[in-house]
Amino acid sequence: MSARAKPAPVPTPETQPYFDAAAEGELKIQRCLDCGKPFFYPRPCCPFCASDALEWITASGRGTLYSYTINHRPAPGFEQDAPYAIAVVQLSEGPRMMANIVGIENTPDNLVLDMDVEVTFEKRGDVTIPQFRPAGREAI
Repeated sequence: MSARAKPAPVPTPETQPYFDAAAEGELKIQRCLDCGKPFFYPRPCCPFCASDALEWITASGRGTLYSYTINHRPAPGFEQDAPYAIAVVQLSEGPRMMANIVGIENTPDNLVLDMDVEVTFEKRGDVTIPQFRPAGREAI
């Protein structure tokens, strides 16, 4: 029995710039041109002031581990990664985003809240997905 491929999102017109940037090794988020607040996930209007005057900015790719859960019962395609961390990362720019923590054994002893993390990228099918690893570690 062969391993299943990890599921991959299908880009939409709102998310295509995000995935295009990830394919180039950049983490992009949106910022409102009216209120100046950055946000994530991509959408057609600002969640703070409802303006549609938005721009894409390159995020630093750095942040901290805000929260996580360790999944021991993997979803299809993630069998070889179990146990794995499903995390919420607080980006240095302010927004929070969900991702996996990679490059570390996913145990409570290793996943310390507020630890510094940095973005890394994982190719899945036709898209590239931002993931995070403890800061200062090489990509695996």
